[in-house]
Amino acid sequence: MKLKAAEARLAELKAEAADAAARAEEIALNLAELDALDPRADEETELAGERALLGAAEKAIADLADARTQLGGDKLSQKLGAALRAVEHARQRAGQAGAEGDHPVIQKLSAAVDAIDRTMVEAAEAIAAVDAAADAFDYEPGRLDKAEERLFALRAAARKLNTTVDALPSLRQRLREQLRLIEDGADALAQAGRDAAAALEAYDLAATLLTSAREAAAERLTEAVMGELGPLKLERARFRVALEPIEGRRGPEGVETVRFQIATNAGTAFGPLDAIASGGELARFALAMKAALASRQELRQPVMIFDEVDQGVGGAVAEAVGTRLQRLSGGAQVLVVTHSPQVAARGHAHWKVMKADRDGLTATTVVALDDARRREEIARMLSGAEITDAARAAAEALIG
Repeated sequence: MKLKAAEARLAELKAEAADAAARAEEIALNLAELDALDPRADEETELAGERALLGAAEKAIADLADARTQLGGDKLSQKLGAALRAVEHARQRAGQAGAEGDHPVIQKLSAAVDAIDRTMVEAAEAIAAVDAAADAFDYEPGRLDKAEERLFALRAAARKLNTTVDALPSLRQRLREQLRLIEDGADALAQAGRDAAAALEAYDLAATLLTSAREAAAERLTEAVMGELGPLKLERARFRVALEPIEGRRGPEGVETVRFQIATNAGTAFGPLDAIASGGELARFALAMKAALASRQELRQPVMIFDEVDQGVGGAVAEAVGTRLQRLSGGAQVLVVTHSPQVAARGHAHWKVMKADRDGLTATTVVALDDARRREEIARMLSGAEITDAARAAAEALIG
């Protein structure tokens, strides 16, 4: 894993450095533009909000200016002052004509003077209120143009660089890192190369030790399996463990693949166990290997299960298989599924497995057989549907 990781890192750095070097000029130009622009996180959202607010403020101030114009400003004050003076003259003339203070004309003219005076005060207050409202917007002339120019500049840069405005700050950082990779690429590549070389050296040492261990184990397993073949009626067969080099040499489990090879007849070449052995031979080779491994204390299994290990054999060969299984049970619990009476006769206990259809379903029944029923079952296995006395005698002889 370390070797693969180191080699992958070295390849990645080489690819990145080559790509970055080819784009160095373009990267530098783009980075210079982004440095000059200096985009900030969430700036587009802020500018868009400011633009909308400033646009509304500009229109509102224009509306207030129109309101001030409609109020008249100084002209309104002048007109109201002129009106006030005219009414005052009218009241003076009425007094000169003999009208007293309680005269209806004098009272009406006085009410008109008071109304005009109030109007002048309220008009001045209205103008002051409009001016205060305009000042409340804190509107800076040209500020909207600046916000729009900034927003347009950010969006233009994003389009040019095929990204979004929000991504401009992170893109700026990536471009800076790519330029740094070009500048520091030689050191990074050299370090990655040293790491890969060290990982390769460590791998080769571990692989060499693994190969030596496999060769020793292969010799032991070959010797042990060969010792099992004679009793299983495979006297002429040969077995060996071959270490075949992996294509490309190095793999996650070493530099070779372990293969079991056999030669079943004298003068024939070795070949793969699964390709050469017949069904019966394959079953016996499997038994031989399990028996050989069971002799090793560190590999010993408390329970071993064989499913029709006697497949394809009969007679003396089946008896040899049964005998080896019986010996194997001396050091472990051995469970055997068999159709061979020679193998069944070597068991210390016998269960009969039966299948039957019940209401459209298949039911399996397992029955433990006592000594008498066991002899009868082995006799049935020997003779078939009709159990003969000769079959019973043969069963008795097999059980011993």
